[in-house]
Amino acid sequence: MSTATDASRATLPDVTSSPGAKPMIFLQDACFQHQFIRSRDTSNIVERPERLRAVTVGLAAAISRLEQVATHAEAARPLEPDDLASQLGKLNIESSAGDPLRRANPPVAIVQSSASVDLLNHAAVKFIHGDIDGDVYLENLVRWTKESKEKIDRGESEIPANLAQGDLYLCPESLVAIQGSVGTVCEAVDAVAGTSRPVFANQLSGSEMHSSNRAFVAIRPPGHHCGEDTPSGFCFVNNVAIGAAHANLQHGIDRIVIFDIDLHHGKWPYGNGTQSIAWQINEETYRQTLETEGEPSPSKKGPQVYYSSIHDILSYPCEDGKAELVQAASVSLHGPHGQFIENVHLKTYTSPEHWDKLYKEEYSKILRKAEDFLDSTGGPGKDVLVFISCGMDASEHEMPSMSRHNRRVPTSFFYQFARDACAFSDRYAGGKLISVLEGGYSDRALTSGVMAHLLGLSGQPTDAEWWSIENLTLLEKATKRKRGGRPSASIPPKNVHPWLDRAVEVFAALDSSPARAAAPRAPPPPKMTLRDRTRPNSTASSPRGKPVAASAEGADSSSSEDADALPQGQSAGKKIPRVILRLGPAPAP
Repeated sequence: MSTATDASRATLPDVTSSPGAKPMIFLQDACFQHQFIRSRDTSNIVERPERLRAVTVGLAAAISRLEQVATHAEAARPLEPDDLASQLGKLNIESSAGDPLRRANPPVAIVQSSASVDLLNHAAVKFIHGDIDGDVYLENLVRWTKESKEKIDRGESEIPANLAQGDLYLCPESLVAIQGSVGTVCEAVDAVAGTSRPVFANQLSGSEMHSSNRAFVAIRPPGHHCGEDTPSGFCFVNNVAIGAAHANLQHGIDRIVIFDIDLHHGKWPYGNGTQSIAWQINEETYRQTLETEGEPSPSKKGPQVYYSSIHDILSYPCEDGKAELVQAASVSLHGPHGQFIENVHLKTYTSPEHWDKLYKEEYSKILRKAEDFLDSTGGPGKDVLVFISCGMDASEHEMPSMSRHNRRVPTSFFYQFARDACAFSDRYAGGKLISVLEGGYSDRALTSGVMAHLLGLSGQPTDAEWWSIENLTLLEKATKRKRGGRPSASIPPKNVHPWLDRAVEVFAALDSSPARAAAPRAPPPPKMTLRDRTRPNSTASSPRGKPVAASAEGADSSSSEDADALPQGQSAGKKIPRVILRLGPAPAP
């Protein structure tokens, strides 16, 4: 068994639920509309709509387990003889007109958001991505999306040549997804930080529910690599930074804490990434502080942002070793020039004991430095809000091509950090915490990470065995898309794993991913023509010893069988005559 798996199975401490601990989950269907349409080949596109489906699987598994915990707790509670409600609870009789999905008291609240913003007319968006001379970047982004199909149809790229072509892509519907993502984050901010608690329809209970002080926002495209006017690393707007600006402008939140746990650093300088945005905000607030010193009634100053990141210094954007990027991803500055920045580098761990030491001594440093930031700026208060830029790509289950340097974390990290961040927010921010999805690109990394993270946000006792390889495999098989509507023979029968049955029920209710991806808009490739078949297991080689690839274009390409059949001494470049069979007239009936 691998070291990562051993650590993920480590015994986790019990957590007691704090007041208002029931988290909200915000989902947004518009996010599925951001798709790669440059060609039909999407094999190298890792930031894909299907990511949200894997996230939903993880959420469903977490909800199932939380219901299991609640059922066991209810069964263990002493009952009064005349307590009819308790008796019914122990019998596990559910509500909502016999609908097996609905629970009278679900452990989380599901919000199916339809919120959206106008990028060109939203105060928080303009605060982060606007410009003194006009909102040039935002106007360009809107134009790029609108022109994307036409450019691709002409054989051009929809992404300007000075930007990374491999990291960034757009389609006309990308604008809907981006505006929906931002709108959903702002809706979560209103629910968590607003003075009056909004009321939502909870899909899991079928009834109205008041908002909570914790939220997980499952959106895409991600945002933490995007700076003021520079898209990068799949990101076109900075969702968390906009959420922080919205909290400040609409709800008087003056102190923002951002914990970035994505594998990659939110890079800086050149106006790129959350760290750069936080730096600019703090710089302006510090300038205002200096200018108003000594005034009898100083005017209100801007917000202060603590930004911290745990990341792999060998990975994007530092993989090329550029000095300015490596230096920026290593900054630790607290107080001077009004800056509050902490960067911690991931390391390879060798055992569960080594992992525990790394987490407590190294990775938890971003929590301790956040405490110092708030203690030095006024202590706990209503003006504090905590964000997590929640990337899952540091997971032990992430694809090797994304995590090439073995700077991985066990799945238990996403539980443990959520638990510790919630305890931090309870002490300093009245429990107000919003976690926003960033990276994470393999299905298993997303499913396991989101499952553990939501369990941590819930504050309930948790067993690391829940996200073991065996249980993840069962979950993946049970929720796998099936052809022809036939169930997979490998799925265990019902009641063998009640948690799995329930997870499948919840997933079926929450999953709104398209049945299949929309047809690409690029012109279709040339039609294939009939040709001779190649011999099975042919190992034909070219005259230089390289394999000969069969061409999809057909007519003028030599097959591997042709290459093997060349007469001795004949040039490989010479065409072999074709044999054409001509059929006579059809026989009379």
